[in-house]
Amino acid sequence: MRIRMSEELELGRRIAEFRELRGLSLRGLATAAGVSSSFLSQLENGHSNASVASLRKIAGALGVTPAALLDASNGHTRGVLRGADRPTLPLDGAEKFVISQEPLRNLEIYAGSFAPGGSTGPDAYSHGNAQEFFIVVAGSITLELGAERYVMHKDDSIEFLSSVPHRIVNHSDGPAEVLWINSPPTGAEEVHAPLPPEPNPQNQA
Repeated sequence: MRIRMSEELELGRRIAEFRELRGLSLRGLATAAGVSSSFLSQLENGHSNASVASLRKIAGALGVTPAALLDASNGHTRGVLRGADRPTLPLDGAEKFVISQEPLRNLEIYAGSFAPGGSTGPDAYSHGNAQEFFIVVAGSITLELGAERYVMHKDDSIEFLSSVPHRIVNHSDGPAEVLWINSPPTGAEEVHAPLPPEPNPQNQA
């Protein structure tokens, strides 16, 4: 598939934009799409063409259609995102769903579902330096934020900088649902060393 130079640059920009919105590194997206990191780098910088097959692989790894990568004319909305169509990021006994779509460029929104014992992973992580708003929609979870621990229940919320290492664990006997909102959108996640396991009693509800 031959694309004009201006279109190559726009395609590369949109791939990079979607990749960063999903919190993927260049290598992470390349691995998920089954292409080389060097090819993806050239593509994002407008120095390479994409075949139909490779474009489909990259779009699939990003959870979008090939048309979404090629067409920048989104208008005022992408329409309704059905629950069954949300891109899903598997976690450790949990799932994280991407629910923000273009043209929502200044926010990224994720929903999370945590089974008992589920977590965002064994280690804390950070991503960028955005304002992060976190709310518990159902159930109870423990938020590990820096050196602090917060046991949070339904309708509890907190705001913090996404650059502070954080981790979410469901220590309860039932499922939990949460929502993350970041502004502005952040880049790839950075994993940190494990935080101390014992909760701080003064932060428990």
